Amino acid sequence: MESTRQKKVARLVLKELSQIFNVESNNILGPIMISITAVRISPDLAYANIFLSIFPVNDPEKALEKIIKNSSLIRKKLGMAVRNQLRVVPELNFFIDDSAEYAEEIDKLLKK
Repeated sequence: MESTRQKKVARLVLKELSQIFNVESNNILGPIMISITAVRISPDLAYANIFLSIFPVNDPEKALEKIIKNSSLIRKKLGMAVRNQLRVVPELNFFIDDSAEYAEEIDKLLKK
């Protein structure tokens, strides 16, 4: 169960990272849209799991690898954005959010 502080930090990280990806996604991946679907913060606020949806791309795993390679730059920009709100910038762990494909697959199975 997440504490109120975890939820607040997660919302802050989500907001700032979405702005960073809006600006930096062209430099990292080219003309690809990156959407942050969820942010989970550890109880000690040191780690953040970020779940991404990446459109339109044939191989989202390669796009995720590029994002992971640039995670230090992303964390630095996040640190500059939240320097007045957070004492420690969480370590960022990126994952592909496949819940949309999963829901689509379930919908197909239910229609059969």
